[in-house]
Amino acid sequence: MRLMKLSDFSFELPEGRIAQRPLDERDASRMMLLNRKNSTWDDRTFRELPEILRGDELMVVNNARVIPARLFGQRIGVRSQTPGKNNPARSEYLTGKVEVLLTRSLGQGTWEALARPGRKMQVGERIIFGEGELEAEIIWRGELGLRKLRFTARGDFQQAIEKLGHVPLPPYIRRGDEPGDRSRYQTVFAREGSAVAAPTAGLHFTSGMLERLRKRGIEICELTLNVGLGTFQPIHEDEVEKHKIHTEAYEITEETAYCIREAKSAKRPVLAVGTTVVRALEDAAHKAGGAGKNGKLPGAGRAEADIFIYPGHKFRVVDQMLTNFHLPKSSLFVMTSAFAGRELLLGAYRHAIEAGYRFYSYGDCMLID
Repeated sequence: MRLMKLSDFSFELPEGRIAQRPLDERDASRMMLLNRKNSTWDDRTFRELPEILRGDELMVVNNARVIPARLFGQRIGVRSQTPGKNNPARSEYLTGKVEVLLTRSLGQGTWEALARPGRKMQVGERIIFGEGELEAEIIWRGELGLRKLRFTARGDFQQAIEKLGHVPLPPYIRRGDEPGDRSRYQTVFAREGSAVAAPTAGLHFTSGMLERLRKRGIEICELTLNVGLGTFQPIHEDEVEKHKIHTEAYEITEETAYCIREAKSAKRPVLAVGTTVVRALEDAAHKAGGAGKNGKLPGAGRAEADIFIYPGHKFRVVDQMLTNFHLPKSSLFVMTSAFAGRELLLGAYRHAIEAGYRFYSYGDCMLID
């Protein structure tokens, strides 16, 4: 059997199609309606969503809160070692500015992070942030700039992050973060966890839209997936199936697990708002025994999503997906191809480019039915 090539998931995107700022109004985006059964697409607007849906869907959103995870610091050297027989005293002083992107909390003040310039930053090196409110020591060194850092704070760690951190806008947004990004790169239902990227399909919703959906008969429930490297790390393998995706922590509450069971029992569609929700639900179903012919539904609890969804995956929970437009050759585009069909999705993307849709985090969206 031929393995899928990463080049199978490539497309050309003009630079001008990448949204650099959000629209003035969250729910003013365009929305492409993609019909898998008929292999068709239609140009609509997000504000039409309540009328487009059947009216009995269970909509699942990711309530993860984005933290200001981008930190700029100064190298201050390697911690002095106590001299010994085979360990002479040393205190190496280094200089230079560094950038750290927190990607995952490991507990007890330790974080997985991406560091730049990663090639120069070694185990034992220390970084100071602000005027000393935060200090970090590199305790592990991985590939492609990945590090583990142990933080110490002069006061409260979370308060220091809120003060010193910057909104972790994706690199394709070619500007620094601005004060408005603190609210606009956050969903209106964000309240849990410590995500380092927004579940961007949720950025289109307003409190008014959620109320309209409920009045239409649509049930809304939440889960939490802390968006991290598993969502935005590039695929480095030429053959897609060989990609090793990073894990991301998620939690499904008893209430959400119950709602999913009830919806499936009543044959009501489960609409996942974003690829992060898809990943959490499908991973939980797989861990519950969803790989078998009598696949079980997700149970409540916490877990690490290690599933990589690519074409050939059998979706156990998700019936509909609302998603933004993704990077070529990304794990998110591969996942969406698994749900919609690669050829249909590539055709829809070509139309989106020609029709002037706005791409990526602050861009427009697509409802796949």
